[in-house]
Amino acid sequence: MTMLDRMRRHRSWLKWSLALVVLTFIAFYARDFNDTGTGTGVATAGLRDVVASVEGHEITAGEFQQRYQGQVQAYRGAYGGISDQLIKQLGLDQQILQQLVDEQAAMAEAERQGIRVSDEELAQQIFSIPGLQENGQFIGEARYEQLLRAQRPPMSKAQFEDGLRRSMMLDRLRSALTDWMAVTDQELDREFKLRNEKIKVQVVALTADKFRDQVQVSDAEVSSWFDAHKAEYRKGEQRKVKYLLVDRDALHAKQTVSGADIQNYYNQNIQQYQTPEQIRASHILLKTEDKEDAVVKKQAEDLLKQIKAGGDFAALAKKFSEDEGSKASGGDLDYFGKGRMVAEFETAAFALKPGEGSDLVKTQFGYHIIKVVDRRAASTKSLDEVRAMIQDTLAWQRTDAQIATKTRELDDKLKSAADMDTAAKDLGTTVQESGFFAREDPVPGLGAAPQVAVEAFKLADNALSDAVNSPRGPVYIMVTGKKDPYVPALDEVKARVREDVVRNKARDLSRERGTAIAAALRGAKDFAAAAKAQGLEAKSSELIARETALPDVGVSPEVDKIAFSLPVGGVSEPIATSDSTVIVKVTERKDVTAEEFAQQKETFRETLLNERRNKFFTAYMTKAKQNMKIEIRTEVARRAIGA
Repeated sequence: MTMLDRMRRHRSWLKWSLALVVLTFIAFYARDFNDTGTGTGVATAGLRDVVASVEGHEITAGEFQQRYQGQVQAYRGAYGGISDQLIKQLGLDQQILQQLVDEQAAMAEAERQGIRVSDEELAQQIFSIPGLQENGQFIGEARYEQLLRAQRPPMSKAQFEDGLRRSMMLDRLRSALTDWMAVTDQELDREFKLRNEKIKVQVVALTADKFRDQVQVSDAEVSSWFDAHKAEYRKGEQRKVKYLLVDRDALHAKQTVSGADIQNYYNQNIQQYQTPEQIRASHILLKTEDKEDAVVKKQAEDLLKQIKAGGDFAALAKKFSEDEGSKASGGDLDYFGKGRMVAEFETAAFALKPGEGSDLVKTQFGYHIIKVVDRRAASTKSLDEVRAMIQDTLAWQRTDAQIATKTRELDDKLKSAADMDTAAKDLGTTVQESGFFAREDPVPGLGAAPQVAVEAFKLADNALSDAVNSPRGPVYIMVTGKKDPYVPALDEVKARVREDVVRNKARDLSRERGTAIAAALRGAKDFAAAAKAQGLEAKSSELIARETALPDVGVSPEVDKIAFSLPVGGVSEPIATSDSTVIVKVTERKDVTAEEFAQQKETFRETLLNERRNKFFTAYMTKAKQNMKIEIRTEVARRAIGA
C-alpha cells in the first residue's frame, strides 16, 4: 500500500476537524496544531483576507491557514516525511476549505434552531476532560493555561474554548437531528452478512474495448442512432457574457519580493518549517477504570514478566491490550512528538532508546508497558529549502492585497455596463467576450467558474454584475447573448454520436462472444484451461467482500449480485456490465458464523447507526445550505498556503 493510499484511508480525519481539537485532551494522545503566526506586515494583511463567507460570517485566510497547517502537521506526525507533492495529490487544501464552509453552515443552522452553549455548560465540559484532571479534580487555571501553551504551537484559552463551544453546538445539532434513528436486529443481521461474506472467484472479462477494432460504423447508423436518442444530446439553456477581469496572474507577474522580506517571514514563521523530535512506540494498556487497581496492576506485572522473558510484545498486545485503537496493530502508536501523550507516558517513552522497553507506567487511563522501536531527531528546513515557497507566498499575498484595492476602486467607478470600457482602460486591460456556455459548463476565457455561470443565468438584461470570483480573479459581467434549450443538428454532435455507436456495438459483440463460450466454461472441469482454449484469461481473486474491485472489471454491483449467490464451484451465466461481459466461477466461500456476528453485533450496530446518522445529517445540511448565502474564494485560499 502506498503512502497516498494510507492517507486516503484516513480522510475521515478531515471531517469536523474542529471537534478533534477538543479531543486533543479527551483522547489518549493529541494532535499538533499550527496557529496563523504574525508573519511579516504583508503576511498579516493576507491572513485577514476572506476565503469564504457563510450567511455573512467570514472565514479568513488566517483561519484556513491554521486549520490547513494543523492537518498537515497531523499527517506528518502520523506518517513521517510526507512531501508537499503528496499533500497536493490528496487535495488537502480543497477538503479543508470545504470543511470550514460546511462547519460554519452547520453553526448557522444550529443558531437558527436556537441551539446554544452557556458559559456554565462550557466550564463543566472543560472540567470533565480527562486530560485536564488529576485525582478526579480539575488541574487548576494555571496548569490549564500552561498545558495549552505547551501545544506546538501554543493555543490560547480563547482559541481552545471557542473551538470547544463550537464543537458542543455541532454535536447538539447532530443529536437533535439524528438521535431518533435506530437499527433493528433484522437490519443488523442482513447488513453484517452483506459486508462480511467473502468469496474467491475466477474471472473472465470480455471488455468492450477488446472488440472496438472489429466495429465498423456507417453514416446511416450514426444518423439512425441520433434519431432514436436525440434527447440524450439536447443542449440546455446557454448564455454569453462580456467581462472585465482583474487578472490575478498578470498582477502576480509584476510582484517583486526582497531577500529581507523573505528572511523576516522565515524568522517569524519558523515553526512552520520545524519537525520536532519523534519516537515510534508500541504499548500495552490495561485499564483501571471501574476495576480494582491492585488486580489490574498484578495482571500488568505478569505481562511485563512475560515480555522481559522474551515474550512477543506485538502478540501480547493483540491479545491483552485494552487500547482499541492500537491493539490490532500489536500496540503500535506510530510516530509522535512531545506534547502528544499524557505526561507520565511521554516522560517514560522519551527516556527509552530504540529497542528498549519500560517498566509499568501508570496514567489516569491505567497501566502501560511501553516499547520504543525508533527515534527521529528534530529537524528544521533551511531558508534555502523554503526560499522559493516563501517568495511565492509573499508575492501572492501582495497580489491579493492589490486585487482587493483595485476591486474597491472598480466598485466605485462601475455604475453601469457603459462604464466597462473606461474602467478597463484605467486598469490597463480590455473588456472581453466569452462564447456561449451552459450552467454547468466552463466559461470560455475564464475556465471552470461556477459562480460566474450562476450570476450569468440570473443577471437581468443590460445589467452589470458586482465583482464575481473566478479562477483568474474577480470579474464583472454583463449578458450579451442567450440561447434557449435546443436539440442540436447531427453535424454539431456527430463525433460524440459516432463514439456512442462504436461503444454500443463493441459491447454487443462482447455479449455475443460471452454467450457463445458460456456453456463451454460452465461444463469445464478446469475453468482456467477452458478460458485459455477460447483465447481468454481467467484471473483469480483473493477472498473478497462485496464492492471489491475484480480483475479487468473493477467494482461491479451486477457481478457481486450474481457471484455471491453462487455455490462453490458454480459458474455464472454471462453478466452484462456497463462496458463488458463477465463470467465468474466461485472457488471458495467464507460465510459469516453466528459466533462472529454475536461477538461484533453491538460494535457493528454503532458503526451502522453512525453511518446512517452521518448520511442523514449530510443530506439535511446539503438541503439547508441551498437556502444560505455562501461564497467561496478558492484562489484566495490557495494563495494563503502558497499553493
